Amino acid sequence: MMAAQFPLDLVEELEHTLPSYQFLVPSPVIFELEKIKKRSKGKNKIAASIALKIAKSPPFKLKEIELSKGEMVDDALLRISRVLCTNDRELRTRARKKGITVVYLRQKRYLAVDGHLKI
Repeated sequence: MMAAQFPLDLVEELEHTLPSYQFLVPSPVIFELEKIKKRSKGKNKIAASIALKIAKSPPFKLKEIELSKGEMVDDALLRISRVLCTNDRELRTRARKKGITVVYLRQKRYLAVDGHLKI
């Protein structure tokens, strides 16, 4: 949802930061954004709507994944990711502990990479 919250062209920044990567959005993330959009009002509802629009547009591709019994969306992301784009501090910490490279928004202006990228 950071694309709607900060003055940043997320798609352009991702393509610049990760030029040889394919951008996949796991289906549980789409479902989570849809829930946020339905439950929220004001800025959060608008941010979720924009995030959904971006996630469903090129260069992003939907990746259907199943959640294991009792598995949360964050756990599934950690299970399937080699590179993860998130601003969730707890998720970033958990990802780095598992050796997953993390891309995140820094100073509300640009993307930073924590870890190693294979280009």
